[in-house]
Amino acid sequence: MKTRNYTEREERIARFAKAMGHPARMAILHFLASQQSCFFGEIHEVLPIAKATVSQHLKELKDAGLIQGEIETPKVRYCINRDNWRLARSLFAEFFSDEPRDSSCCG
Repeated sequence: MKTRNYTEREERIARFAKAMGHPARMAILHFLASQQSCFFGEIHEVLPIAKATVSQHLKELKDAGLIQGEIETPKVRYCINRDNWRLARSLFAEFFSDEPRDSSCCG
């Protein structure tokens, strides 16, 4: 079996895409991006998502590097990771700027 080594760029965009691949995570990102500063509080109170589910989604977003979170007892602070946000925006823009070749195979 032949293996293919993916580029770092392909790996990064795939990781960001996976993290963004759930509507709840998109809602969390949209909410955090709309904040003037880091959000202190319970996101499950703002979005119609169970607390345990919110925690799982936050972990996925944090592991992908799209958000940052710090525990400041008794609260947790969340905000967009601006460097990775810009990187993701650039990677997706570059990816979608490539026009597919003309092909008659799909009608």
